[in-house]
Amino acid sequence: MFQKIKSKTAHQFNSSEDSSFSLLQIQFYFIKQPVKLFFLILSNPAMIIPRLFLFISFFSLVLCNEKFNSHVLPRPLILETTQLRELDNEVQLQCTSWRFGVEANNLNPWKTIPLECAEYVKDYMLGRAYRLDLERVSNEAGIYAKSLELSGDGKDIWVFDVDDTLLSHLPYYADHGYGLEIFDPAEFNRWVDKALAPAIEPSLKLYKEVMGLGFKVFLLTGRSESQRSMTEENLINAGFQNWEKLILRGSEDHEKLATVFKSDKRSEMVKEGYRILGNSGDQWSDLLGSFMSNRSFKLPNPMYFIV
Repeated sequence: MFQKIKSKTAHQFNSSEDSSFSLLQIQFYFIKQPVKLFFLILSNPAMIIPRLFLFISFFSLVLCNEKFNSHVLPRPLILETTQLRELDNEVQLQCTSWRFGVEANNLNPWKTIPLECAEYVKDYMLGRAYRLDLERVSNEAGIYAKSLELSGDGKDIWVFDVDDTLLSHLPYYADHGYGLEIFDPAEFNRWVDKALAPAIEPSLKLYKEVMGLGFKVFLLTGRSESQRSMTEENLINAGFQNWEKLILRGSEDHEKLATVFKSDKRSEMVKEGYRILGNSGDQWSDLLGSFMSNRSFKLPNPMYFIV
């Protein structure tokens, strides 16, 4: 019965030949058989609210004394989908622009991602775009590495950062708003101590490629020297093996900014006769400063910023 009413009313609302609506028909269904209609509405709990809304709308129409005009029939409360879509598109554009600023190192130091970009960053990190960006960086780095002619003296090296370059901390950041929360070093260190971070697969592929080409691999991380054992365990379990050196922060390095600490360590490499031909990191502080690599490769990371 309800479907008949819907089809009949829809037909008569849209009819260009006859714009009048038969109130007698509505009275027949909504006045003569209210009990039957009421139980029909209750028969499908999922449709109670929309059907009640339609029932009340038509019932009020029956009781009103004004002459019906189909061209001024009040519309139901419908969300303006066009406006919502435009708003969503604007947020997407703004957050994409913000992420571009992050990756291009055009933004001032920041502590958390913008609140309005929380869903955007989450979708990016969990979606195909992040994976494609990682693969592109890895592929380009591999092409560059293969283009080089190594000296063969064991002094040509490739430097890798560890956190969110080789090992992914997405499981940790999934529980902390994907960068929406202010970084908590103590909480993060508890996660690191578990040694459960999975490999970033495109980075593992590049790691194996450069080792196969004859590069010596140096791992340069901002982690504390006290975390050496769990860092080695995590790296080996994730598939990273046979590195030349794993360099962590000693007690004398804890107060240094990441850019300064890593520049100092690269300086030591060069003084020892090593040639830094490639460097991969997810932070600009992994790559910039003094004694930079001949070429550096920045992995995407819109979740946090390290100076």
